[in-house]
Amino acid sequence: MTTPTLSIVAVFFNMRREAQRTLLSLSRRYQVGVARLDYEVICVDNGSTAPLDDATVRAFGPEFRHHFFETTSKSPAAAANFGIRQARAAHVMVILDGAHILTPRILAYAALCIGNFPSPLVAVQSLALAPANRAELPSWNQAAEDRRLAAVDWPRNGYELFRLTSGYGDESRGWFGAPFESACLTLRTDAFETLGGFDERFQSPGGGLVALDFFERALAPPELNFVMLLGESTFHQYHGGATTGEPAAGVPWWQQFHDEYRAIRGQDFHGAARLPIYFGQFTPQALLIAEFSARHGFAFWRKLFAGGDV
Repeated sequence: MTTPTLSIVAVFFNMRREAQRTLLSLSRRYQVGVARLDYEVICVDNGSTAPLDDATVRAFGPEFRHHFFETTSKSPAAAANFGIRQARAAHVMVILDGAHILTPRILAYAALCIGNFPSPLVAVQSLALAPANRAELPSWNQAAEDRRLAAVDWPRNGYELFRLTSGYGDESRGWFGAPFESACLTLRTDAFETLGGFDERFQSPGGGLVALDFFERALAPPELNFVMLLGESTFHQYHGGATTGEPAAGVPWWQQFHDEYRAIRGQDFHGAARLPIYFGQFTPQALLIAEFSARHGFAFWRKLFAGGDV
C-alpha cells in the first residue's frame, strides 16, 4: 500500500443528508486535477445516533473509509484528533464540520501548496447557502436549502454554488480579509501535533470556539507558510446542528462559547490578523464575491496598517 500525499479528515454528527454532498465534493468524479493525486478520506462519525455506514462512505471511492468514534460529547474536538491519528500522509486536511461542500480545485491546489512550501498552512474560506435577506431566515430549513441547491447544477460544476450566495455574513471579510477560522485547513501532520491539535477542553455544542482557537494558534508560528486559496470556498449546509434554535437559559450561543474560551485561555478571544500568500484563480461565478471581499478587506488592512499593528 502506497503512502498518500494527503489525508483528509472530515467529522460528521447526525448529518447523513449533508454528508452525501460533502463526500461527493471530495470524490474524484467531482474534484478537478486530482488524477495523479494519491489521497485518502477519513470519515469520522462523532457518536451519531443515526451514523453513516461503511457502504455509504466507500461508495464514493476506494480512497474513502469510515470510523465510528464512540462518545457522548457534543464537541468534535476529540473525534477530529482521533481521525488525524489515523492519517497516513505527511499532510492532513481537516474539515471539522462535515456539512461543508467543497469547490472543485481545493484538493489540487492544496497538493500544489504541499509541493511548493516547506510547511504550508492552507486555508479555505467558507460561505453560507442561506439567503442574505434576514427576513427569509426564520423559514430557512433543509427543504428550502434543497430547493436552492437544485437551482444550479453544482455536482457537474461546483463553482455554480457561488451563484447561491451574495457575501460573507461575518466580519472576516472573506479572501482578502482576516478570517477567524477555516472550515477546511491543510497543514503538515507533525505541525498539527506540535500545535497540540484541537483542545479537547472545548466541550460546548459543536465545539464552541475550538476551531477559532486552533486557527488562531496555527497563525502564530512564522515558520508555517500561511496560504489563502483564492476563488475556492466551502459552502455550509443547514443541518439542524447543536446551535440551531434558541439556547438554554436565554444566554446567546456566542456568549456561552466566549465564556468557555475565556475560562480555558484566561483572556478574551480576539482572533489573529496575518497577511497570507494568495494562491488560486477566480472563476466568473466567484467574481461578485471577490469584489465584495476586496472592497471590505482592503478597508480592514488599511486601518490595521495605519495603526502599526502589522
